[in-house]
Amino acid sequence: MVNPIRTFKAGKMDVAVYSDAQGMGESAAAFTADVLKRALAEKGSARMISATGNSQLAFVDALKKVEGIDWKNVTVFHMDEYLGISSDHPASFRRWIRERMEEAFSPKEVHYLNGEAEDPEAEAKRYEKLLKEAPIDLVCMGIGENGHIAFNDPPVADFEDPVFVKVVELDEACRNQQVGEGHFPTMADVPTHALSLTIPALLAPAALQVFVPDLRKAEAVKNTIEGPIETSCPASILRTSDKARLFLDTESASKLSS
Repeated sequence: MVNPIRTFKAGKMDVAVYSDAQGMGESAAAFTADVLKRALAEKGSARMISATGNSQLAFVDALKKVEGIDWKNVTVFHMDEYLGISSDHPASFRRWIRERMEEAFSPKEVHYLNGEAEDPEAEAKRYEKLLKEAPIDLVCMGIGENGHIAFNDPPVADFEDPVFVKVVELDEACRNQQVGEGHFPTMADVPTHALSLTIPALLAPAALQVFVPDLRKAEAVKNTIEGPIETSCPASILRTSDKARLFLDTESASKLSS
């Protein structure tokens, strides 16, 4: 595991800054492995929620090199999916999880959010029931350019959401990010709605691993750590959790004032 160049507390959340994305990926993978191995040793099984997207690639690539995780007893969930695109679409999060988690690690089970469900509200309730069947040991998440966690964009984020999964409308900044990352050719191609785990669902697991590399995330990181805790930057709520550890590189940490 690579040592960070800086560590500090942001509220109750632990923050570690690394010299590059590879180093932070190796450290996040070690953290993830430790949580999963501990749960497996104590209970014989583990349950985790995984983020998707370009920003998570260094972490997942590092996790592939970690030995000793009994994946055949790990159940995997993901945290969001666009409405109206197939599981084979290049931007589908089901495809991301299938290719980078299910095929790479062969976990016991993978529960997918169905973005093609005829009744999205019923799908949200189905997935919430699965999430609540047993405690979740770990969530591996990122932070969006607009400060979102999962698809809880500022207009729809609710720190006191009464449900664990809901249908959300994606805001313009979020949809622009998807185009900028190359997932869709134009804004017109980006779905306007998605299924997403809510903020209480993301805060519920026993451990929160937050992996945020890249200069394009620097403003969101600054708002998360130094701004007010409010839904204008949904990720700011992470500062209230002593279960959370935020992994940054020098680029994503570059706008922090101290």
